Amino acid sequence: MLGADGLVAGWREAGVEEGMALMVHASLSSLGRVDGGAAAVVASLREAVGPSGTVAVPAFTWEVADPDPEHVGVPGPEVAARRAAVPLFHPGLPVTRALGSVPEALRALPDSVRSGHPQASVAAVGARAAEVTSGQSLGFALGRTSPFGRLHDLGAHILLIGVGHNRNSFLHYVESLAPRPRLRVRRFPMEVAGERVWVETPDVGNDNDTHFPVVGAEFERHAGIAQSRVGGAPCRLLPVPALVDFAVPRLQELLDAERAPHPQP
Repeated sequence: MLGADGLVAGWREAGVEEGMALMVHASLSSLGRVDGGAAAVVASLREAVGPSGTVAVPAFTWEVADPDPEHVGVPGPEVAARRAAVPLFHPGLPVTRALGSVPEALRALPDSVRSGHPQASVAAVGARAAEVTSGQSLGFALGRTSPFGRLHDLGAHILLIGVGHNRNSFLHYVESLAPRPRLRVRRFPMEVAGERVWVETPDVGNDNDTHFPVVGAEFERHAGIAQSRVGGAPCRLLPVPALVDFAVPRLQELLDAERAPHPQP
């Protein structure tokens, strides 16, 4: 069973240093048995970055979304009932369970702070947590004016714990900087002047494991990223600015190739 000392030693071996700002994507089960569970993982990360460091996690709430996005016009009773059941975002709303228990353990800490996007918030603790989460645009929620943009500007690192680049949310930030990204519409309820309304905003599209794993693996080879192991979890520590500089043009190449017309036989 992994204890606190073993976890901190593992993060050190992965390259985590005091004072770092980290965006953490984690699978608790990949670590194996952890004494204290997700809360112990968060505590060990905080110890590893020290009092001058910051630990952030995606605190996404995918359930704050239109359950009938294809419906157009005045909704009937069934659609109206489903839409009325969608919760409004608030800082205490639990993180979507599919993201795992580590983000929720961090969000639930008394000193955790959280950005305010209804679907794509970020939670953070530590010295720069308030700065990182201080604002987030409704459109292009993981773009320049988001916690991801601020983490980039701080020279942050991404720590992948037992997960791949299909879970690396910074690649959505990368796509928001690309000249010709994939696009989609987010739709969610908000309370405006005491009235519940539905809001539509533009954002980059979902990758669906198409290009992000390719770009992430290529960057690791390009940058010579070493993989370590903490418990049973393969771990990689990635510098955000270097990843972004490499990934923006490479992702655009892949997107352009995907859109290029295929020659007729």
